[in-house]
Amino acid sequence: MTPLVSIIIPCHNAAPWLAATLESAIAQTWPTVEIIMVDDGSTDESPSIARRFNHPQLKVITQPNTGAAAARNHALRLARGDFIQYLDADDLLAPDKIALQLTRLAGAPRSVCAGPWGRFLTAPADAVFAPEENWRDLSAVDWLCLNFAGRGMMPPAAWLTARSLLDAAGPWDESLSLNDDGEYYTRVLLASNGVLFCPDAKSFYRSGLPGSLSRTRSRRAWDSAFRSQDACARHLLAVETSPRTRRACADLFMRLAHAAYPDCPDVAAQSEARAAAHGGSTLRPGGGACFRALARLFGWKTARRLQQLANRPTP
Repeated sequence: MTPLVSIIIPCHNAAPWLAATLESAIAQTWPTVEIIMVDDGSTDESPSIARRFNHPQLKVITQPNTGAAAARNHALRLARGDFIQYLDADDLLAPDKIALQLTRLAGAPRSVCAGPWGRFLTAPADAVFAPEENWRDLSAVDWLCLNFAGRGMMPPAAWLTARSLLDAAGPWDESLSLNDDGEYYTRVLLASNGVLFCPDAKSFYRSGLPGSLSRTRSRRAWDSAFRSQDACARHLLAVETSPRTRRACADLFMRLAHAAYPDCPDVAAQSEARAAAHGGSTLRPGGGACFRALARLFGWKTARRLQQLANRPTP
């Protein structure tokens, strides 16, 4: 029997990009697909754009604005698929993405399948596929250690996962906003037999959009990021407590400290303290030659403040 794949699309005010996303879902070469789009209280034309497709594979659901995690959970409760493909409302799938990954997963349903992803802003033809260290078969712990140290990520669209494995990992945490996918996939990977990488199963990650959740830097977003990283560290250490996993957790918190400072100094301080509690991290914040020179002279925090002052718009 041919497995059914459910493509789950949370949507909030994605009208400029939604049609292309839905077209990429409908164009999948795998023969048995259902598409569930949950509109999360959009105030633009997103619901009407989706309904204009009037496609037998597409179901459009609406809910009040309660966040992407709640929208994904809603869709997952309705999904009938044996496998789940998450797809954000501004991202795209190559037509054979699901078919290739299902072939790779044949006989290994307790594994998670990943694929290469390319970053683009407007045209998918311009997507840049920059290989990272985790673009290979890895155990779950090995994959997470690389991810925590900032040496590879995967957006939701890159994964394909058996429904039974997602059920074992539990639902999305609806209290999180920023990095809700990081916390979710940490649980999913640790419930799995590891990651299988399918080198031709491509997805396209639209980035750099103003107002996108990944660019949000509100107080709520920083709090969510800290709680998410804290949960990720606890999940990993519950499976393996070793020098390498403690170092990975220290790196995870230090990366958050670098990102949060100086916008949210208390979250940065909390993150530094957690990094120290896990044994300390030698990671240094990224930046250009000028930033690196300032950091060597005055320390990374002063350099970051000077960098922020230099980038402030002139009145």
